[in-house]
Amino acid sequence: MTLFQQLEKITKEAVKSIFSIDLENVEITLTRKDQNGDYTIMVFPMLRHIKGNPAIIGGQIGAYIKENTDLITEIEVIKGFLNITVSAPAFLIDFNRILSDEVYGTKGEDTTQPGVMVEYSSPNTNKPLHLGHVRNNLLGYAVANIIKATGRQVNKTQIINDRGIHICKSMLAWEKYGNGETPESTGLKGDKLVGNYYVKFDQEYKKEIEVLISQGKTEEEAKKQAPSLVAAQQMLQKWEQGDAEVVALWKKMNSWVYKGFETTYKNLGVDFDSLYYESNTYLLGKDVVQEGLDKGVFEKDPDGSIWIDLTEDGLDRKIVLRSDGTSVYMTQDIGTAIQRVKDHDINSMVYTVGNEQDYHFKVLFLILQKLDFDWAENLHHLSYGMVELPSGKMKSREGTVVDADDLVATMISTAEETTRERGKIDDFSEEEANDLFEMLGLGALKYFLLKVEPKKRMLFDPKESIDFQGNTGPFIQYTHARIRSILRKAVEQNLNIPEKVTVDAFAPIEVELVTLLINYQDTLSRAAEEYAPSLMANYCYDLAKTFNSFYGELTVMNEEDESVKLMRLALIKAVADTLKKGMKLLGIEVPERM
Repeated sequence: MTLFQQLEKITKEAVKSIFSIDLENVEITLTRKDQNGDYTIMVFPMLRHIKGNPAIIGGQIGAYIKENTDLITEIEVIKGFLNITVSAPAFLIDFNRILSDEVYGTKGEDTTQPGVMVEYSSPNTNKPLHLGHVRNNLLGYAVANIIKATGRQVNKTQIINDRGIHICKSMLAWEKYGNGETPESTGLKGDKLVGNYYVKFDQEYKKEIEVLISQGKTEEEAKKQAPSLVAAQQMLQKWEQGDAEVVALWKKMNSWVYKGFETTYKNLGVDFDSLYYESNTYLLGKDVVQEGLDKGVFEKDPDGSIWIDLTEDGLDRKIVLRSDGTSVYMTQDIGTAIQRVKDHDINSMVYTVGNEQDYHFKVLFLILQKLDFDWAENLHHLSYGMVELPSGKMKSREGTVVDADDLVATMISTAEETTRERGKIDDFSEEEANDLFEMLGLGALKYFLLKVEPKKRMLFDPKESIDFQGNTGPFIQYTHARIRSILRKAVEQNLNIPEKVTVDAFAPIEVELVTLLINYQDTLSRAAEEYAPSLMANYCYDLAKTFNSFYGELTVMNEEDESVKLMRLALIKAVADTLKKGMKLLGIEVPERM
């Protein structure tokens, strides 16, 4: 039982003994730095069950804990906060547990329990991945890693939007203006080549609209009657009818895009366990609609269209099948969710999709619940806000999107520039230096996008993200390299770093570091429960920052007391190991030296 668990247990015992109340849970946090103590037991949440003055209640609980355990040495009550100071022996037990457990906080995969599927990326095959996709991919991948570290089986997936009018627009423009060019003949990645023709379509479409308006058409009429759009709609109809020529072109251009995506995913360091294609799933769900109709979950309108009325649930009426029998996106999503449960041993799903789809997922999850799928209670929309650059918003049709590959390349070159200015790599080979620049550039990008709570809109500034000071990826990476440098010196001096230490007391800053190390397990659990990589990112920052404070206050290699020196070496090794472990969950590598 960890120190945290022991504190939780003894607090529940105290409340039971003093007030005859069984608490389901106890809220315990790290004590604020401007107050005395190591942990704070929150009394305010207990007031729902215990009536009285929170300061008096806190004092009674603290006195009971102090009297009935040797875990703590001091208590301090500030209003509804019970601050406790943990004894050195109690810290030592947990500290030694961490030292002896290389995977502390991480659980092995439990194959006896159903897993979870995490969906992310899910791009359209008419354009390259952009900055918004980067946030999506990094969020989904990190959440999958974090959930897996808690022992769940995880299947990382995406649904590739490879059909529809937007795909046909790129196809039509290439057919009309492409002159047979290919990724090979142009030297362009396939997704970029196809994306260029999506932009080209929009440019020509706008010209056609202007011509039609000049001929007396309204803007709305012009938009509908523009020859390019009409041709794209006809092409889509031909695709749905299985026209051999259209399908062959569709397959060819999509294959170019897939190869391009693969390169981008590799550059970002993300991968997938399974793939779904909209061209295979767009007909799914129609049979379920009929079942829902038979059960009275859905209702048919006079024109033959089928709807669900969710007004009593605070939502609206939603169409699930058109009058001509064709599916809508909701139908597909219902069918795809059901198919995924059939295909894989899962009972929950996480959808990483921007917040513009919040309403869609509320409806989807509610429909699946009303259809009586027991796993429908375990669906989560990992909603995230838009990413903007200092220069403003992105528009894909106009070709002003920040390309994912270009962004990665910019980050790596910025990392190189910043690192060379610091003059820390004079003894690096060219290959080592390039590896470091890539590690720092990607680390800066990933950390900057992941440290922010997903739901928040954010402004991404490449230069700010690459800073070696403050809450950045490179700061944490540099801290890790700094610790590894100290540990190499210890090896050179033939010092054996112990897996178990004995000390009579810890300095306050050492207590802070050990407390943070102990807290890794709880942080990981909360990050998984809340689908929040930001919790793990900011934990790593706090740990790195606290180490730097420790190193500024205390000596390690120059410490005269051998037992203290070895304890501190063991402590900083645990810090480095935990930083490496935590950052890896975010998809970020840390260098051994800088």
